[in-house]
Amino acid sequence: MPESAGPKAPKVVLAFDFGQKRIGVACGDTISRSAAPLRAVSADAHGPRWEEIDSLMRDWQPGVAVVGLPYNVDDSESSMSGSARGFAAELERRYRLQVVLVDERYSSLEAASRLKVARESGQRRRRVAKADVDAGAACVILERWFSEAT
Repeated sequence: MPESAGPKAPKVVLAFDFGQKRIGVACGDTISRSAAPLRAVSADAHGPRWEEIDSLMRDWQPGVAVVGLPYNVDDSESSMSGSARGFAAELERRYRLQVVLVDERYSSLEAASRLKVARESGQRRRRVAKADVDAGAACVILERWFSEAT
């Protein structure tokens, strides 16, 4: 069970796959330990659309946030790591909740692969958009946190 949850306190968790154009978002909880993609939040040179994140925070009222931290193949931090850390710090500051960083390496590739399989099997009818991959990557990040926090 995740350290932040405690045995009596189930918590909703929001996960974020930080990007400069979109930030994928997924949700889950510490009881079922399952994750579901929600959506992607728009971002630009000035950062994320905080009003969209505000809305998600009001709707889901998470007890914990998980943010994917990009690493290179050699375990060094990537050029995006600093921006992801800054986003995580701002989440913590704005919403006064625990924010955990999780290695997000290959999460977008895994999400794209899952979506492709779902489309080919007929489970998914509409085409896969970049926002779907971003939300799926956030889902992968959250699943990793659940498995690491055992």
